[in-house]
Amino acid sequence: MTTPFRQSADAATLAMRDVFPATPLMRNDLLSAKYDADIWLKREDLSPVRSYKLRGAFNAMRKVIPAHDVFVCASAGNHAQGVAFMCKHFGVHGVVFMPVTTPDQKVMKTKVFGGAFVEVRLVGDYFDQTLAQAQTFCAQENAHFLSPFDDEDVIEGQASVATEILDQLGRAPDRIVLPVGGGGLSAGTRSYFQQDTQYTFVEPSGAKSLAAAVSEGAPVDVSPINSFVDGAAVAKIGARTFARLHDVAPEDIIDLSEDRICGTIVEMLNIEGIVLEPAGALAVEALAEISDAIKGKTVVCIASGGNFDFERLPEVKERAQRYAGLKKYFILRLPQRPGALKDFLQTLGAQDNITRFEYMKKSARNFGSVLIGIETDDPHNFIDMFQRIDDAGFTYTDITNDETLAQFVI
Repeated sequence: MTTPFRQSADAATLAMRDVFPATPLMRNDLLSAKYDADIWLKREDLSPVRSYKLRGAFNAMRKVIPAHDVFVCASAGNHAQGVAFMCKHFGVHGVVFMPVTTPDQKVMKTKVFGGAFVEVRLVGDYFDQTLAQAQTFCAQENAHFLSPFDDEDVIEGQASVATEILDQLGRAPDRIVLPVGGGGLSAGTRSYFQQDTQYTFVEPSGAKSLAAAVSEGAPVDVSPINSFVDGAAVAKIGARTFARLHDVAPEDIIDLSEDRICGTIVEMLNIEGIVLEPAGALAVEALAEISDAIKGKTVVCIASGGNFDFERLPEVKERAQRYAGLKKYFILRLPQRPGALKDFLQTLGAQDNITRFEYMKKSARNFGSVLIGIETDDPHNFIDMFQRIDDAGFTYTDITNDETLAQFVI
């Protein structure tokens, strides 16, 4: 059904073709076979800035140029890069505010995309401080503030993802799986397809802003949030985006733990050669939660971005292993006597590999506390290993899932 919103989104998409090509919609054989469905990935990780954010930036900027020629945004990642890319395209000045803690890789990429047209200002340790400084500067300079999601023109621009899906697939899919942060992509896609498809909205467990808003009937702040899934870790969904999502059924919203998402990042990288950032992996991992409902169906997952800092890979692998039960940490109470360590080592199986061994109390006279990390190839190996440790009379505490303690000692 043609609607005014769909017509506007189609027009925005057509205008984008002068700037960048449509991102591919690619059938994934691995996922299709795994879930007995026709699974397609909308590869926003292959856009010029490796995320969909430049779509909204383009549309919002083209609507106000030439009335405005100075643009301001606050972002620690994809939105900053999208704005920078478009400032250079339009030949206008951009001032991008980023937290002081932003990784150098993201700062560098923003500068590369914007070139001489963009100034990056590192302000504040936390995003709220960065945003406040950006808005103050914007008011002082009478510049135009570019919201990352809570703007009707941005929502319309993000809906170009839906326009391309319809064109590439030839019809609306049976279901679209969407990552949710501030809601711009979800609001645009749902407003475009309306009732022509079913939806699954996916949030990180540490930032369930859409679920909270639907429950309360209005956007609410869910701080403190877990920022690991930085592309979707938003404390409060936008007012304009929620106005388009307010009637989403609670059962269509799911959340996934940060550790669980790491398994998808590793799998897609190792098997498919696809680099996904944590937010980009949300839709793919969500398929496991809806596997029964999608059998035999055509499903599109939005791979929303691929701006992944490979310095994070060791942490991602570690979290993936811990979630899969392939790695555990525990504190062992080791007797301070000759042969005690040898006795402990004999409790390990052939597939149990020590990855961490660190004395925590070296001055104790009778017993010493040892931090031990063990990696194996089957979660069931730990059942047998801990039984052997118990039988040998050793005392230990499993701290694998104790986040408070683990952050200090692991």
